[in-house]
Amino acid sequence: MKKLAYLSFLLLLACSGNKENNQTNERVISEAFLPKVATAKVESKQLQRELTLSGRVTADPGRTVTFSPLVSGVIVRSYFTLGDHVNRGQTMLDIRSAELSELQSELAIAKRTLQSTQSLLDSGMATELELVEAQSTLEKLEADLALYGESKGNGVFSVTAPISGYVIEREGNAGSTISAEGDPLFSIADLSTVWVEASVHAGNLQFVQRGQRVEVSSSAYPNEVFNGTIDFISQVFDPENRALTARIVLPNRDLKLKSEMPVMVKLFNDSEVEMTTIPSEAVIFDNNRYFVVVASGNDFSNREITIYTRNNGTTYIANGLQPGEEIVTRNQLLVYNELKGR
Repeated sequence: MKKLAYLSFLLLLACSGNKENNQTNERVISEAFLPKVATAKVESKQLQRELTLSGRVTADPGRTVTFSPLVSGVIVRSYFTLGDHVNRGQTMLDIRSAELSELQSELAIAKRTLQSTQSLLDSGMATELELVEAQSTLEKLEADLALYGESKGNGVFSVTAPISGYVIEREGNAGSTISAEGDPLFSIADLSTVWVEASVHAGNLQFVQRGQRVEVSSSAYPNEVFNGTIDFISQVFDPENRALTARIVLPNRDLKLKSEMPVMVKLFNDSEVEMTTIPSEAVIFDNNRYFVVVASGNDFSNREITIYTRNNGTTYIANGLQPGEEIVTRNQLLVYNELKGR
């Protein structure tokens, strides 16, 4: 079909060959073929610079809760794995601790003391003050134990999830020994909003600023772009990678952006320089040179151009075109080849 269409086009050109003008590469296109040709005006726009930085997705610290043990002990059982979604109040760990065993014993004594004091008060052998003191002692012990989790007796207590979210860090298995205020046992993050942290090296710092528009992309989603703006730029260089960090806050409703996922961050910066621009799809590369097909009514001609740069579907022209001219953006290669006599 493509070959047939091409041959038909050649016939249309041949029929109009008597209308050639003085330029050897200019011809008049038959009106029957004109609907198959699309054109666009050459424009003048501000030069938009593009910079690509490497980055990674991180959980928003303001939406993340980390649990560190408050007592020493041993993990009896773990109820979750890395990446699990958990709900607030869901049991995460069972931990046995000698310290908590003593507290549980004290709690049991405090409950019996309260019951005994209530009985003595009923028989007139205790005062209201003694009952209040017994009640206060019990409430304090219950509050102390609540700091560690839900008491299961025999020195075992359960740690529950403080928020709903995804487990992004996990340490320790059943049988692991833990120490008070030691390494965190797990972190839970609400990933409905995430951070993207991009590394900005000294040479690029002049092109990066707060509020700048960015496009975030990942190899996991090659045809998708996440739009955002730079929310924060650190003022201290990281000694390891010798770069500042630019932070972008992104909504993550579909949870496509995963914690620690590598991404690419494109930054766009408009300059005050005006340049001639055309759609990138109009450019033809031939014999290490760049061309476009210029349209003037039904007259078409090939013209060599010099490209300054390309950015986001737009080609900036250094030489060869003027704003207001018309160029072919559809079937331009077919027209170009015929004008060259191929």
